[in-house]
Amino acid sequence: MNVSLRHSPSFAVARCTLSGGESIRAESGAMMATSGGVGIEAKMQGGLMKGLKRSVLGGESLFISSYTAPSQGGWVDVAATLPGDLQVIELGEAVNIAKGNWLASSDTVELDTKWGGFKNLFGGEGGFFIHASGSGKVIVSCYGALDTVDLAAGESIVLDSGHVVAFDPSTQFTTRKVTKGLMTTLKSGEGLVMEFTGPGRILTQSRTPGALVTWLTSVLPFSRG
Repeated sequence: MNVSLRHSPSFAVARCTLSGGESIRAESGAMMATSGGVGIEAKMQGGLMKGLKRSVLGGESLFISSYTAPSQGGWVDVAATLPGDLQVIELGEAVNIAKGNWLASSDTVELDTKWGGFKNLFGGEGGFFIHASGSGKVIVSCYGALDTVDLAAGESIVLDSGHVVAFDPSTQFTTRKVTKGLMTTLKSGEGLVMEFTGPGRILTQSRTPGALVTWLTSVLPFSRG
C-alpha cells in the first residue's frame, strides 16, 4: 500500500493506493471516496469479542470497514471527522494509539487494546489505547496540528492526556492528577496528565476533542435548559 497526503495540515486526506487484491482496514465512516471496483465490507475486527472490547473499552467503532482493490488495483481516500493533520507510520514493531486517533492501516497490521490508566473509566481520554503491531502502514489522525516529540533515554515530558495521539511502546508513562480544585475545570476538564519517559517517540495534537465538546455544550441552546 502506498499512501499520499493532500490538504495538509488543516484538512488532510490520505489516498491509499492498492495493488490488485490488496486490502486496507479503516475506521467506520472514514472513507471519503474510492476508485471504481473497490470492494467494501464492514466487519468486526478479530471477531466478536475483540470487536466488542475495542468498542466498549477502547472507544473505537465496533465495526471496521475493509476495502479490497480489484485485479487492476485501485485507491481509497480516508479522512478524519475533525479538522487536522494525518501521519503515516511505517510500522516496525508496534505503536500505541490514543482512542479516536486510529484512522486506517494495512491488512497486515494487527489491532488490539492495551490498558493505559484509569481515566477511560470516567469517560475521558486515555484509558485503553489501540495497540497496532505487525508490519505495514498505520494512518493516525489528529485534531489541529501534529507535533513529534523524540525523547532520549531518561528524558521526560508531561502532557495533558487529551493531546496524546500515539507513542512508542518503549516509552514508560504514568497517568496522574495534575492538581486539585479549580484546575480540574481547565483544558480536558478532568485535570489529568500523562508523564512519559524515554526513549521513544510521541505524537501529539494541538487541540483536544474533549475541550471542543465542553465549549459546544456551554454555547449551544440546549445546554442552557
